[in-house]
Amino acid sequence: MNNTLHTRRAFLHRASLLSASLLVSRIGLATNKPDPTILFTSGWQSVNIGDIAHTPGLIALLKKRLPKARLILWKRSRSAEVEAMLLRHYPDLRIIHGNVVSNVPQSEAVKQAFEEADFFLHGSGPMVVAADYLEAWHAQTNKPFGLFGVTIQDVNPNLKTLLSKASLLFTRETASIDSLRKAGLSGEHIAFAPDATFALTIRDDDKAKAFLSANNLKPREFICAIPRLRVTPYHKINPNNNGWSEQKIREVTELNDKWKEADHAKLREAITAWVRQTGHSVLVCPEMTYQVDIMDELLIDPLPADVKAKVVKRGYWLPDEATSLYAQAHTVLSFECHSPIMAAVTGTPCFYLRQPQDTIKGQMYYDLGLGDWTFEIEQSTGQQITDRLMQVTKNYPAAQQNVRKALAAVEKRYDQTFQLLRKTWLV
Repeated sequence: MNNTLHTRRAFLHRASLLSASLLVSRIGLATNKPDPTILFTSGWQSVNIGDIAHTPGLIALLKKRLPKARLILWKRSRSAEVEAMLLRHYPDLRIIHGNVVSNVPQSEAVKQAFEEADFFLHGSGPMVVAADYLEAWHAQTNKPFGLFGVTIQDVNPNLKTLLSKASLLFTRETASIDSLRKAGLSGEHIAFAPDATFALTIRDDDKAKAFLSANNLKPREFICAIPRLRVTPYHKINPNNNGWSEQKIREVTELNDKWKEADHAKLREAITAWVRQTGHSVLVCPEMTYQVDIMDELLIDPLPADVKAKVVKRGYWLPDEATSLYAQAHTVLSFECHSPIMAAVTGTPCFYLRQPQDTIKGQMYYDLGLGDWTFEIEQSTGQQITDRLMQVTKNYPAAQQNVRKALAAVEKRYDQTFQLLRKTWLV
């Protein structure tokens, strides 16, 4: 592990030594425009507040660091509720939709955006989700494009060809830089840029305050607990079974059934200790829609009666309310990757209980100095999670300082990587 971390720190060091002249030549575009137009794609699905949060996070990043830019969101999924939330917080945002067929946009709105935009940016995600969008942009415009905060775990020949054309490749953890290098992709345009959710600024304080009041939850006197199965059961979420075969569904179900009790027993141990040692409450809440249906089975019903009496549940919500509520929590303990990020951006300590099936994205926690709060669940015990939670409780100011230190590392990475985009338009 030490050798691996040393190697990744070396990648970080090399990635930070960005050469301005090489970066500008890589982009191949210097328009001198005071108000460049950036087309960006994000919004992979609406059943996951982590996936939703990528989009407003990236918007906040672009607005802060490229304040003169005009933004067009080419949203991958459709959700009236999510889009209303985005426009409530960013009323000047332009949102478009449309598929591509054989590299040809099928929407007039997308065709118009291709004409107007100077640059196309693929937002944070678990993979290059919108590779077809990037291919269409490149084929139709030959204008530059890049990726920001994307996990790239496997690079097949087609993806390698596409990525070799990119003006920038910013991965959300250093493990993806390993993957790119192994595929033969290198250069100063490749760097570590943490998930855009770390830039999230949207809040719904009124809704969060009402929920806290209705459930007698006091600021910093409750922890949040988020469950997760080893593999998301998309066949239960999507009406077409997500295209999974019966065999795939059976394999996923068997894997989830094998581990769900062992995993969540460890979190329940920490919940029990928290309630009995502090007398405070627990909020069990979801990051994905399906988790509302497993809260009782995996986290609440097996608890002792005295502990269960201190538990509150929350249904599915949107990231602005979730972030406002996480800001009031003492600590967030989550099997999902993004609720800890949403907590951290508000200054709240956060534990990531990492399951091995949850891709290489979890490496970003180690990259940002949050390894002590990252628990590889098969190598961790409930007692270890409990002990760390009690350490945070006993020295809360030190824990808050740890969060601030991680966020400072995020800001440094954002500043370094955005040098490329700023130099592109000389703004």
